[in-house]
Order: sequence, then C-alpha cells, then structure tokens
Amino acid sequence: MKQHVAIIGAGVAGLATAARLAVKGYSVSIYEQNSKPGGKLGLLKLNGYTWDTGPSLFTQPHLLQQLFTDCGKDIGNYLHYKILAINTRYFYEDGTLLISYKNRLQLGPEIKAKLDIDPDDLFKFLDEIKEMYAHIGSIFLNQPIHSLCTWWGKPIVTALRKVKLPYLFSSMHQYHVRSLRHPKLVQLFDRFATYNGSNPYSAPAVLCMIAHLEMNEGAYYPAGGMISIADALYNLCKDLGVSFHFDTLVQKIEKCKHSVTGITTANGTIPADIVVSNSDVYFTYKNLLGDGKKAQKIKQQERSSSAVIFYWGINRSLKQLGLHNIFFAEDYKAEFNAIFNTHQVYHDPTVYVNITCKMEASHAPDGCENWFVLVNTPDERYITSEDITAIRKNIIDKLTRILGKNIEPYITNEEVLSPDLIAKQTSSYLGALYGTASNNKIAAFLRHSNVSSAYRNLFFAGGTVHPGGGIPLCLRSAKLVADAIEK
Repeated sequence: MKQHVAIIGAGVAGLATAARLAVKGYSVSIYEQNSKPGGKLGLLKLNGYTWDTGPSLFTQPHLLQQLFTDCGKDIGNYLHYKILAINTRYFYEDGTLLISYKNRLQLGPEIKAKLDIDPDDLFKFLDEIKEMYAHIGSIFLNQPIHSLCTWWGKPIVTALRKVKLPYLFSSMHQYHVRSLRHPKLVQLFDRFATYNGSNPYSAPAVLCMIAHLEMNEGAYYPAGGMISIADALYNLCKDLGVSFHFDTLVQKIEKCKHSVTGITTANGTIPADIVVSNSDVYFTYKNLLGDGKKAQKIKQQERSSSAVIFYWGINRSLKQLGLHNIFFAEDYKAEFNAIFNTHQVYHDPTVYVNITCKMEASHAPDGCENWFVLVNTPDERYITSEDITAIRKNIIDKLTRILGKNIEPYITNEEVLSPDLIAKQTSSYLGALYGTASNNKIAAFLRHSNVSSAYRNLFFAGGTVHPGGGIPLCLRSAKLVADAIEK
C-alpha cells in the first residue's frame, strides 16, 4: 500500500514537497487553513486593480524548472516568465537615481555616470560573491547541514578552502565598505540582508552572497504576476494526484510516544504515515504538538523583521518608476537599529514600491498604477494601529520629497497588511516574515532542521526552517524534505 503523507500548509514549500512525493508514489494530502493555495503568495483585486500580496521578486527560476522536470512535466505548460533588463531602480535622498541593469555593459556606465567611480571594484565584488555562492552557498543551501554525513567529502574541503576569515568575523556592512568603497553602493548591497529579514550591521559577511541571486543571475517576471507561481505548483500537484483540503485548519499533530501518527482537524483524526509541516516551526511545536520545551527553544532565537504593506491604487502613471523601486533611508544604520534594537517605527524608512502594471497593463485601469508599498518593521509586538498611521505618513512624506510630487491625492484605493494580520493569515509567529533572523555567525546552524529529531516521521519545510525564507529557499527545503523521506 502507498504510504500516506499529510502536509500541513499549501505554501510554496508545501506544494513543492507534495509534488516531489506524489511523483515517487506516495499518497499525498495537503491541509490548508485558507481557501486557496500559495501561503504568502496571494492575490488582491479591488476596483480594477490587481496586486500580488506577498513576495514580489522572482529569482532562480531554474529551481522551478528542475522541480517540473523531476516530476516529468514541461514547465512551459504551467508557467511562463522572462528575465528583466533592469533589476531595480534605487532612489537616494540627494536626488540620485541609480538603475541596476542586469547587463554589466549597461551597469558599468551607469555606475560611472551616477557615482563617478570606476565600476571595476563592483565587478570584482560581484565575481567574488558568485564564487562564494557556488562553493559555500551550495553546501549551506542544498545540503542537510544538521547531518554529520554532509560534513565529509570533497565539496566540504573545497568550500572550506574558499572561506575567508572576514566572511565569518566581519558583518555584511563591514565587508561591503571594504569591497565597494562608495557609500551608495554599500547601502545598495546592505539592502540584501532584508532578503532574509536580517540586519546588515550584525549579519555575517558570508551572507553577502545573497546579492548574487539578483545582481549576477538576474531578476525575472512570471507572466500573470507572482501568483502564477503558486497556480503553477497547485496545477502540477493536481496533475500528480495530490489531494487538497482547503478551509481546513489542522488542530493537532497526533503522536504515539515519539512517532507521529496523523493529524486532527474539525472533521476528525486523519491517520498518516508521515507528516510534513509547512507551517511556522514555532507554531507547529507549540500549537500542533503541544511541545512547550521545543517551542521555547525556538522562541529564544531573535525574530526576523516583519513588514507593513500598503496596496495603493494610484490614479496617475509615473514614468520614472519601474517594476521594482527602492527609496533609501538617509541613515540606514539608524533604521536597522530601530527595527532590531529599539523596536520602534523609524521616521525615515526605506520604502520598496512594486508596480506590476509596468509589466501587465491589465493590473491597473488605463493611466493608473497598482503600487505595492512595503517598509520593514519590528514584529507584531511593537506595531500598533497608531504606528501604522505614522508609517503611512512617513512613506507619503518620503515619496513626495524624492519624487517631487505630492502622491497622497493620487491614492484612490487602499488596503493594508500589518504584522498581526501576517501572523493570523499565515500562522507566522509574531508576523516575522522569515522566522528567525540571521544576525549572528551560527544562525544557519540554529535554524531548525528539515527532519525532526524528537518525533519519528515528522518533517519540516518552508521559510522558518533550513535553508530559510523566500521562494528559492522554500523550493530547496522541499527537495531536502523529499530526499530525507525517501532516505
């Protein structure tokens, strides 16, 4: 008989895990508290505007391609995407607009013209993080680092040879200062710490490799928006025979001594040979397993940043903006200090604006734009309704100042996603977007394993466990889980 696998959560990692197991012959069922698949990948439609509600950057599509290939399917029948010529537009307080081109033949002249420096230092750094990613990143992202077997063999020897002491004993910011020299470039690359909800002034320099994904490999856009990725994974799972149970909250993971035996929902107990949690790992231990000791151990780790997101319908079209836009805080260190140390709303936040109608005209009415506007914040413990009002004002003041236009009268539609709603909708502890932060040298090892050491036949996938948050890492966690189950 086929072994039954119960997967809790239909996020990217849950869907990818389900597909990988279904094609291997397992009987797979997914239980999702919401009415649709995708997890943080959601969709909002209002008065002719369409917004992706969650992750907005698409990198490393080869991981998706590999998933579909491994499942015997042609990704072209499920998803289409294209590479972007421009990754991101960066706006600084002094009026500088720096365009991050994918092509170095365009990026070099842009750096020279806007910053008046030779771009060679930048290109040397980009080559360095490419090599760092190829050797060190391949171990930490693609292997089960909590297994002793991983730490024997040639790949480890090669990786260790590539490790430089500054990678471990310098912060990202310190290494960027040393390598990039110009403060605007330093700030640009410090930003990549936010890709896993961390602080570049604390996170180890080895995380500089995060920038490789966008700056070297490039950013992509999926036709239809980011929700198309969730839809493609959902359709793949259905074609492979995965069973879906939406609007079904898992109340408990059943166990007998030190083995899991199934799950319980409002409809009763469902036996399972294997359980995979694609839910927040803290939530899983505390609420589903009733294991306060394990939950407390995870709770003691520093939370990643959260966010406040405004979905604005703008009744104008601003030509200077593109798909991805960053408006930098003037004092970046003070902003991160506010988020991680004093846990306060910063008066001059870095603002990210994503506008998908730049790629798909149907996402906004004619002559209008759909703005996804995000600022990083502390978790839900420190954000009140008054704070959200203040954040909105700070954003409008900043965008008005830099763009030279009062944008508030342009806002005709508005929805808000706050840390408490993120926590409620996705069971993310305190609304932290990536679970734990990576603000110390051993953070990678502290992140929870994909395999439970306490309960037999219990596995974990998703952004709060190894190797981390974001679509590429969630796809990797799914493969690690599927491989561990097979092993």
